[in-house]
Amino acid sequence: MRSRDRSRDLEYMLRASRPGILGKIAGDLDRAIAQKRVTGTAGGAVARPLASGDGWSVADVVCTSGPRDRAFEEEHTGVSIAVVLAGSFEYRSPRGRHLMTPGSFMLGNPGECFECGHEHAVGDRCIAFHYEAGVFERLLDSASTGVFQSSRIAPARASADLVTQTLFALGQSPSMSWEELAIDVADAASRLSRNDVRGPSTIARKVRAHVSDCVRAIERDPSRSMALDGLASAAGLSSFQFLRAFRALTGVTPHQFVLRTRLRAAAARIVGDDARIIDIALDAGFGDLSNFNHAFRAEFGATPSAFRDRSRPAVTLANR
Repeated sequence: MRSRDRSRDLEYMLRASRPGILGKIAGDLDRAIAQKRVTGTAGGAVARPLASGDGWSVADVVCTSGPRDRAFEEEHTGVSIAVVLAGSFEYRSPRGRHLMTPGSFMLGNPGECFECGHEHAVGDRCIAFHYEAGVFERLLDSASTGVFQSSRIAPARASADLVTQTLFALGQSPSMSWEELAIDVADAASRLSRNDVRGPSTIARKVRAHVSDCVRAIERDPSRSMALDGLASAAGLSSFQFLRAFRALTGVTPHQFVLRTRLRAAAARIVGDDARIIDIALDAGFGDLSNFNHAFRAEFGATPSAFRDRSRPAVTLANR
């Protein structure tokens, strides 16, 4: 077996070994990628319908495309919002080119052409919300045309809780319905996209590849310490150059991306099992409970214990 294949297999095991819903999401994606490798078929996206209503629908989209697969131009038939849960990919639209990472929102306007590609890595998984234009406006109860000015919302504190709720909705006892999530996702995307308008960035292909590798490494093991100067040195850049490139491609700094990935993983465990909060904090990479509590409350608007209680009502009712 080639060294690259062994490296990929190790990556799959590391990702799938994570506990709870994050481990399941990563495991499902990795099994699909492994199946593609075994069969030798071309990569592609498979959408599994999750829910639908009057003019809206939600699908679980698993994509197994990689650098060897051709990116095809497509068109958004309605308002489209995809919440990225795992993996990464490049998204091109008339409003720019961005690296989509876990925790970000991919935005599309009706009739807009776009292209998704995996120039540097294989696979991603998203929850895609689709709305008819008129329905999108009615959901927001506004005269908005439903046209996004930006093509991506970077991982942000303002959307962190909604991303975790989307994760939980894939579990056995979700705390929100898909219809409720469709409304909240539409509202958040409409509001946050106004503050995240950025033009296209020109970043060298080698640097884009290294940033993509860093994003995947952080996703595999967010608890691992990653110094900015080390990441920059591996890319052949100064710390300032790497920071600027990472932020231009992902919308956040490396530190912010690591912090939000750790907090998202911790939130999934807090709701998914009964481990002690201090153990979850240490496993997530936080040095002490006080710092974890402060960061968690700033990100999710509640203490870890209150977040656990708030997110579990549906579990209690379902088990009665």
